[in-house]
Amino acid sequence: MRGVEGGLTRRMVLATCVLLLFVGGAFGTLLISIGEDRETTRLSRRSHQLFTAADQVHRKTVDLQAAQQAYTISGDGVFLGRWQAAQTGVYQANATLEGLASTDSQRRQTQQITRTSASYVQDYSIPALNAARRGDPAARSASSLLEGERRIEQLRTDLGVLRVSEGEFLAARDARAEAMARREMFAVVAGLAGSAIVIALVGGYQTRLLVQPIRRAATMADRLAGGQLGTRMPETGKAEIGQLERSFNVMGDSLQGAHDDLVASRARVVLATDQARRRIERDLHDGVQQRLLSLGLDIRRIELSVPAELPELRAELAEVVAGINGTVDDVREISRGVHPAILTEGGLRPAVKALARRSAVPVELDLRLEDRLPEPLEVAAYYVVAEALANAAKHSGASAIRVGASVRDGQLEVSVRDNGAGGAAPGRGSGLVGLADRIEALGGTFDLDSPPGHGTHLEVRLPLT
Repeated sequence: MRGVEGGLTRRMVLATCVLLLFVGGAFGTLLISIGEDRETTRLSRRSHQLFTAADQVHRKTVDLQAAQQAYTISGDGVFLGRWQAAQTGVYQANATLEGLASTDSQRRQTQQITRTSASYVQDYSIPALNAARRGDPAARSASSLLEGERRIEQLRTDLGVLRVSEGEFLAARDARAEAMARREMFAVVAGLAGSAIVIALVGGYQTRLLVQPIRRAATMADRLAGGQLGTRMPETGKAEIGQLERSFNVMGDSLQGAHDDLVASRARVVLATDQARRRIERDLHDGVQQRLLSLGLDIRRIELSVPAELPELRAELAEVVAGINGTVDDVREISRGVHPAILTEGGLRPAVKALARRSAVPVELDLRLEDRLPEPLEVAAYYVVAEALANAAKHSGASAIRVGASVRDGQLEVSVRDNGAGGAAPGRGSGLVGLADRIEALGGTFDLDSPPGHGTHLEVRLPLT
């Protein structure tokens, strides 16, 4: 038996090593080729960027030449403005071109281009334009025009050198990439063929010796995946199979512990979120809102002190005060949405009554709540009612809503029922998914019954402890 067990381990290790050899070689070559392809693509993109920047240098220099000649001939100041703009464009294009160079060859060629372009501006265009301003006939002479054309032609020559050099470089990179692709194809085919052989051998061996234990493990795993976290395997196997069974049971224990930790963690997250919302509401109410009110009062006092002969100023101050009051109302509404102060101060009963008063649909209340409840439960129940009322008003077309809340058998039970169109379901953007998560995080249950045409009934139960 020990020999069989040892043979199983040795053969599995050997088969795995051979499989890794084939697959690793194939994918190693593939990764190298992918790296080469990415590098070629990057260099090609950089070359195209260089071409574009070089063309921009040429275009701006030609624009400079055209504006200079037009000004020289006409003396119109419009062309002088165009010349100045083109001069700025030349310098910017030169800086962009030099910034794109990444190799020594590219730096040499781009520097040559920018020197030629800058020389055209400094040594030819500026002196020629100054001569035209002075009315010097030499500015319109054929020799001056030929000198400009010669310098532009030199710039085109420099651009051609860059294009030829970059084209040769990219061609060499493409050739290397093509060779690597051929090696990659061969390695992948060989790796796949070898891997198929090894997999077939290993599959036959596993089918002969391991089918029954694996089937049993799969059945238990399905139960575990279905939520039966108490599922465990009988540890009757030997060697690797026995280790598998023990590992499965350890995994079950870990999942059970992780599930318990997750439940506790979700409850802590809900509590922390509610505390943060309450803190934000307090900061808005006691900070921003109060400062806005104080600012409004100060401006009102200033408005009252403005002389009567300045009615426009008084009207403007009145508009400012009205705007501040509107902002205060907006802050108050935001504060209520973040965390209603009435919930913190009075509890669930008055908070739900406030929701009912603001509802666009008539609400019948049946609140059997005498004492304050734990804060997380009150917050969760409040948002359940708020979301249900909002959904009924927006989507269901209901004409009446009934809200009930009571404490029974150690649980807070909240029920919201409407006579609308029904058809509500979590996951359709109604906010019900977030509510369900909040309720489950507190150890409660979330039941939604909404058949089309028969209204919606939402019922939530939350344990008090």
